[in-house]
Amino acid sequence: MKKSTLNDMQNMHRKTSLLMMFLLVGLLCVTQSVMAGDNERVAVQEKLMKIEIVVNSETATATLYDTPTGRDFASLLPLSLTLQDYADIERISDLPRRLSTAQAPEGMTPEAGDITFYAPWGNLAIFAQGRPYARSLIPVGKVDSGLSALQRHGPLKLQIRIVD
Repeated sequence: MKKSTLNDMQNMHRKTSLLMMFLLVGLLCVTQSVMAGDNERVAVQEKLMKIEIVVNSETATATLYDTPTGRDFASLLPLSLTLQDYADIERISDLPRRLSTAQAPEGMTPEAGDITFYAPWGNLAIFAQGRPYARSLIPVGKVDSGLSALQRHGPLKLQIRIVD
């Protein structure tokens, strides 16, 4: 075989390999995008019940997730708590008992309004603002409206109850 023909075949093979690699990367990106969309839909479907969080005369509304941790938290309601500031970004309180961590993720990246359970300490944490990923932080629900009542510095005495 002529050397130029061999070089042409090798170049063609390289081009084909590169094309296949770009196609696979593109397919992976599309698949991840679709899966992210599916995850958002699943999160919407996993909502359990509406709750009210009453701070003084202000009411925040929230939705608990239909997860073992969310259902276990709902079983404690109605509940009176005092939230304390923690690192200016979250409001925390001890709970009467630890919540279930069955099927819980290893952690999460909380956003403002996330209602969470911090497993190592066994406490409730409501985020006034977001923060980086935290291990052992389990989503319980999300504040739908009235977050400003929970963004004030504590101590904040509040009532949490299920909305009828």
